Amino acid sequence: MARPLRIEYEGALYHVTSRGNAGGDIFVDDKDRTRFLETLSEVVERYRFIIHAYCLMSNHYHVMAETPQGNLSAGMRQLNGVYTQRFNVHHGSRGHLMQGRYKAFLVEKETYLLELSRYIVLNPVRAGIVASPQQWAWSSYRATAGLQAAEVFHQTDWILNTFSSSRARARKLYRAFVREGIGKESPLRGARGGFIIGGEGFIAKMRGFLEGISDQEVVRNQKYAARPSLEQIFNNTVRDVGIFEAVNRWGYKLKEIGEFLGLHYSRVSRIALTMAKNKT
Repeated sequence: MARPLRIEYEGALYHVTSRGNAGGDIFVDDKDRTRFLETLSEVVERYRFIIHAYCLMSNHYHVMAETPQGNLSAGMRQLNGVYTQRFNVHHGSRGHLMQGRYKAFLVEKETYLLELSRYIVLNPVRAGIVASPQQWAWSSYRATAGLQAAEVFHQTDWILNTFSSSRARARKLYRAFVREGIGKESPLRGARGGFIIGGEGFIAKMRGFLEGISDQEVVRNQKYAARPSLEQIFNNTVRDVGIFEAVNRWGYKLKEIGEFLGLHYSRVSRIALTMAKNKT
């Protein structure tokens, strides 16, 4: 089975979520949630993650993590592995706690960090557990809103500084911003390839990480998440060269190209083969 793609580089920002195996709970009680936050704190200290937002539910968690050292995979293995061990010891259980690997969305910080941090802390409200995010003790909302001290690993400066240089005003504006997000559609729905959240410029920058990866290594739609559209390809080159690029570099299907150009897919195939022979 193709593995999920992980793009890692220094300073990358991720919305990370992990769920319980077979939909089971990963937090049975508040002691588990405390234990998880302690484990996260250890991971932050060791791997130098910057945690902007988080929320612990019953069968899953969300974390907004920035990685100055480009080491998300190593830190997440530590977090989920150590927490699973501690959970099993505490509850006298064995085996896997998490459902497969964690899910990581690569995020354009300047454009989407605020929106996603709001989405994260509104999880308990969407689930109908509480009416307001301030009623949920196990998220970053209360600390960011100035209602309690922040966990040692949780950094609120970036989020608050986007609202105001005055900390009191920033917290007030943050609380209003979160309220405005209640009922809004999930920003995760617009993820390119299911895992990149950002504007066209950000997506274009990711192409360098995605080129040269074989289909056997990653899920196909993830590999080509940052590819240009067919319109962009054919606007910048002659038709036959564009067909070769669309097929061999960007992984478009013959039928997709044919429908775009008004050609039968067999014609597209012949052009692609001819161009390939000419390049050898």
